[in-house]
Amino acid sequence: MGSHHRALLLALLCASSALAASAQKYNAIFNFGDSITDTGNLCTNGKPSMITFTQPPYGQTYFGNPTCRCSDGRVIVDFLSDKFGLPFLQPSKASNGTDFKQGANMAITGATAMDADFFRALGLSDKIWNNGPISFQFQWFQQISTSVCGQDCKSYLAKSLFVFGEFGGNDYNAMIFGGYSTDQATKYTPKIVNTISRGIDVRDQFKLAHHQFTPVTSQLANANTSSSELNESTQKLVAMGAMDIVVPGVLPIGCFPIYLTVYQSNNTADYDDLGCLKKFNDLSTYHNSLLQKRVAVLQTRYRKRGARIMYADFYNGVYDMVRNPQKYGFSSVFETCCGSGGGKYNYQNSARCGMAGAAACASPASHLSWDGIHLTEAAYKQITDGWLNGAYCSPAILHS
Repeated sequence: MGSHHRALLLALLCASSALAASAQKYNAIFNFGDSITDTGNLCTNGKPSMITFTQPPYGQTYFGNPTCRCSDGRVIVDFLSDKFGLPFLQPSKASNGTDFKQGANMAITGATAMDADFFRALGLSDKIWNNGPISFQFQWFQQISTSVCGQDCKSYLAKSLFVFGEFGGNDYNAMIFGGYSTDQATKYTPKIVNTISRGIDVRDQFKLAHHQFTPVTSQLANANTSSSELNESTQKLVAMGAMDIVVPGVLPIGCFPIYLTVYQSNNTADYDDLGCLKKFNDLSTYHNSLLQKRVAVLQTRYRKRGARIMYADFYNGVYDMVRNPQKYGFSSVFETCCGSGGGKYNYQNSARCGMAGAAACASPASHLSWDGIHLTEAAYKQITDGWLNGAYCSPAILHS
């Protein structure tokens, strides 16, 4: 085949793919997770001044003011909503009367995969500042599902997109910042991954645990969940009718300014060739390897039902930005855009973004890291594109 014919064939295939993508529609998007995708569940009764991301310059790039998103602008679910012609997701804890028919966001800042009892047993209750684990988020989804789809939820949810995570990041944060080594944290990875997979897999029946833990910010989370409700059996996503489910892994935390600052080392062997701390990235890759295996099992199990369970590769998508920043328009990958202290990382716990002494850089779009913990809107847009087209999602969200 000549080069002209190959080029023509490629153009036709691309056009066909674009046409199929433009025809792909969803009734709604439902998101579960933590601060990476939270759109305001801690702020449904106002913006508590003690929480840094309720203060400027959060939100400055797109919204012009803080919206309780942990970024300078939009996050991944905002870009997904845009792609599929849906409104930005309302936080599920929004006041009564909110219309969730086109989607809802159960994600809440500080969320963990594991319940409070898990951290209490490890002596880490004080490291979990907000109570919004997977089990609670399922309960919040159930509370709004009747208003979304009435008695015909299976058919409605079958034509909706679900994003389930990431989960696990805050579980590891609690352990590491609570004095556990990465080797110790790794011992709990199978349990964390199993908890995530049970949220998808209809065959793994479980009960929502009885929660007695009252976090400092429980009044902000406003769970409104009775113990009897929490003890009821909960259906999983596939059982409820979900057919398109995105399951993200965890991020390369060893490349993040907070870890690079707090655990800075004089031993060059602790760093990889890009300047990331190896032991923390090893923890992330171990988690992701187990999660990918579990997702592969679920993909095989439910493929005949038509379910598309997609593994979203957070780790390699972000790691490629660190390795090839210019490809993504970044001039800085380790320097915090909104922070303090200067130097290579520009991060200080005592003067984080939103606190006195911190300031934002002139060009957030040229930075990977927004506040040392979360990414910039520009980074989230690149990640979303990788999930949509399949560069960092298997299979791709977009399909014919």
